[in-house]
Amino acid sequence: MTAPTPSKRLDHLDAVRAFALLLGIVFHAAMSFVPVFIGWAVMDVSTSQIVAVFALVSHSFRLELFFLIAGFFSRQTLHRNGTRDFVRSRLARIAVPFVAGWFLLRPLIASGWIMGSESLRGEVHVLNGLKAGFLSLAQSPGELFTHTHLWFLYYLILITAITLTVRQVARLARLRPDSAARFDRAVAWIVDSRLCLPLLSAPVAACLWRMEFWGMDTPDKSLVPRLPVLFVYGGFFAFGWLLHRQDGLMDRFARLTVVRGSLCVVSVGAMVALFGFQSQQGHPHMTAIRAGFNFSCALTMWSLVALSIGLFRRWFDRPSRIVRYLADSSYWLYIIHLPLVLWLQIAFAELPLHWSVKLPAISLLTVGASLALYDLLVRSTWIGGILNGRKKERALFRWEAKRRKR
Repeated sequence: MTAPTPSKRLDHLDAVRAFALLLGIVFHAAMSFVPVFIGWAVMDVSTSQIVAVFALVSHSFRLELFFLIAGFFSRQTLHRNGTRDFVRSRLARIAVPFVAGWFLLRPLIASGWIMGSESLRGEVHVLNGLKAGFLSLAQSPGELFTHTHLWFLYYLILITAITLTVRQVARLARLRPDSAARFDRAVAWIVDSRLCLPLLSAPVAACLWRMEFWGMDTPDKSLVPRLPVLFVYGGFFAFGWLLHRQDGLMDRFARLTVVRGSLCVVSVGAMVALFGFQSQQGHPHMTAIRAGFNFSCALTMWSLVALSIGLFRRWFDRPSRIVRYLADSSYWLYIIHLPLVLWLQIAFAELPLHWSVKLPAISLLTVGASLALYDLLVRSTWIGGILNGRKKERALFRWEAKRRKR
């Protein structure tokens, strides 16, 4: 067993992580353009089935991709810095943003939902919405830390703690070296198998049976973990961890082939087609349809995760200041984006513009405003030290830093 050199920065995996988080911003920006009411804060006057398909496909793999990369980098950090420093860094970079982000963002997100409901009735009261949003902090303790998009940090904390516990138990059990070697060979066999993606999809499809809705649930209503969700995201995290155990295994998992590309197209097509039966609960073949959807959704997850990594390795496996900056900022962008998305969706909702204009505008304005805040208030400050591991020099507003030095 040989792991990748700890000191080497894997630029394409930095780019993959940034892509997964930025895709989440566009996914949330698209929610107001879905042509059926899905419980989102606001519904735009311009909707499209194309947006619904985009939302379904992007939601099927973006966080799975994030958790796999998180598992890979977590093991790399653990072996580079040691267990004590790893735990300290995880608490700083995950637990602190989760708690602080909730107190800062929860009122703003709640105000967006309140104003969105008002916009559906044709009127929006911004000040009243903000006031009601901040009053939501006085809700019962049972709702503490729920109803925000930061639930993914909560699950990342849980999964990391479980992983460290399993690792410590295995070390205390003093498993024979040949047992670990056989396990690594089994993982390598799965990765190198032509049936790699279908084999990995089977347990995920089984977990999807236990979801409340079709596809992956969003577990943002309670601190009690949803076990099917925990198993899926924990499985991707664990797989990323295992890929780091053997040098070159990540590249073999992410290999690009015509067969894999074709399999991805077929699985996406099947998932989209079968999803339309969700509302037909009385269909005589609903069990078979749901089983087909679950497996095609799981296969779509693994296919898009593997192909995304492979494509980024081909195109971004070299140092790039722009990619590294986006990789550094993407964590902040995702944490801060949802209130901005909601407010912009409300502002655009009644405008007589096509969704193909509004969706890019909301996405770009959100990313642009978040990047400006990151460069001015985060990157070179103690906040950047928490989110990025260390403070870094500004890139967009260097003139302001120079002026202050004078």
